[in-house]
Amino acid sequence: MHDFDYCAPVSLQEAIGLMATHKGSANLLAGGTDLLIFMRARRKRPELVIDAKLIPELSEVKIDESGLTIGASVSCRAIYENAEIADLYPALIDSTTLIGGIQVQGRASLGGNLCNAAPSADTIPTLIAHGAVANVVSDKGERHIPVEEFCIAPGKTVLEANEILVNIFLPRPAENSAACFLRFIPRNEMDIAVANVAAFVELDSAGENFISARIAIGSVAPTPLFVAEAGDTLSGKPIDEESIMAAACIARDAASPIDDMRGTAEHRTQLVEVLTGRTIRTAVSRARGEA
Repeated sequence: MHDFDYCAPVSLQEAIGLMATHKGSANLLAGGTDLLIFMRARRKRPELVIDAKLIPELSEVKIDESGLTIGASVSCRAIYENAEIADLYPALIDSTTLIGGIQVQGRASLGGNLCNAAPSADTIPTLIAHGAVANVVSDKGERHIPVEEFCIAPGKTVLEANEILVNIFLPRPAENSAACFLRFIPRNEMDIAVANVAAFVELDSAGENFISARIAIGSVAPTPLFVAEAGDTLSGKPIDEESIMAAACIARDAASPIDDMRGTAEHRTQLVEVLTGRTIRTAVSRARGEA
């Protein structure tokens, strides 16, 4: 690993100043589970590593009537051990409990997973399905970016070199709504998705019809995808297999996978259809209070 400087600022303004001063030669360390690996492999060579764990805004978890705010350095473990998050956002628990083992989960963060921008990331489809917004700051001001617009290529995001992801905001789910995340991996020893899907549904008061839905798919395109048409096709439809499979087929057709060591493009395409159907059904059961 190359030589680098390290600092641990205790305020957001201090971190913003460091990012501006170093003009792209600094990297923020939220958990380090990706950054340190990349540095050892010489894929990243920052002159300065800025530890975000002591910055209050990046370590905040707040739930109120408007929704959930999760600081960029909050660990996966802190998320899935929070009973209120588990109750309101169960798909986040589906996602965060799948990232590495227990040791990794104690460091890995939702913000880091988003900024790493892997096509196979396990939290990004869930964030997209929930309509999450990434809040970023720099010495030039603030930006609020829908998560579906955040990743632009494998390992690349819309973040400028001087910008910091401060937190992620998820709107509070409406009554009679819920989400689910599922993935398929080739074997337990290769903990990277061949395909993954998240679905959010809102039902009418009787639990018989869809009011709205959001569906996102991952590991089947250069970035996680928000498949708006798949969710839109469910709006106003009865909750039955015909409606669910129509949405699943749209999600399948939106995929543009490749062949690699984890699976073939054909297999991934089929998985998107299967997993979309399953996530919708589970989300419906959760929204009805059945699961």
